[in-house]
Amino acid sequence: MIVAVHQPQYLPWLGYFDKIDRADVFVLLDNVQFKKNEWQNRNRIKTASGPQWLTVPVTYTFPQRISEVAINRRDNWRHKQRQALLSNYRKTPFWDDLAPFVEEILSPDWDLLAPLNIFGVRRLAEILGIGTPLYVASELPAFPDDPDGRLIAITKHFGADTYMAGSGGRDYMDLPRYEQEGIRVVFQDYHHPVYEQRFGPFEPFMSVVDLIFNHGRESLEILRGQGGQG
Repeated sequence: MIVAVHQPQYLPWLGYFDKIDRADVFVLLDNVQFKKNEWQNRNRIKTASGPQWLTVPVTYTFPQRISEVAINRRDNWRHKQRQALLSNYRKTPFWDDLAPFVEEILSPDWDLLAPLNIFGVRRLAEILGIGTPLYVASELPAFPDDPDGRLIAITKHFGADTYMAGSGGRDYMDLPRYEQEGIRVVFQDYHHPVYEQRFGPFEPFMSVVDLIFNHGRESLEILRGQGGQG
């Protein structure tokens, strides 16, 4: 059994969902420190003038955990993002398929970042057709604070023998420790597919909504590298 763990991100890219798809259990790690200016409160879509950030404004005080970070509700971010999505994706082949999700995520007046991200990840995985069970770390028993100890404990909690790490894990993980605990570590090696988009040359590393708006039910096949243009 393979366990994968990642912080809940906002409208994540394709590789995030590849990791979910390849795992037997996926844990949304919401009880670790929030990282400013990364992917936890923003992502990108493709526009006629190039990539555009969709950012959720937050009120953050170091060293708050992701689960503690509040959304700045005085900012009219939901309206701005709705207009950005309408302007750039309304003419895509599968706008009508994903438009209900846009309302599901942008209609509620969210208080906290984590529930917004968790909802988005769960719904997008469902829309893609990924059936991997998703768990929220803060709803599980307490785990050690040190990163390797935490990941080992989470893997053992689910009775798994394999932990799937991101490709960058080789640089900071104490791999002999996992071996001593009887846990095999495998690394995700995601090759980004090329698929048809609007607005000129292909732009990789967009939010997965870019893929779904353009390809609908074929999105999971493309995400797995079995479709698209290469």
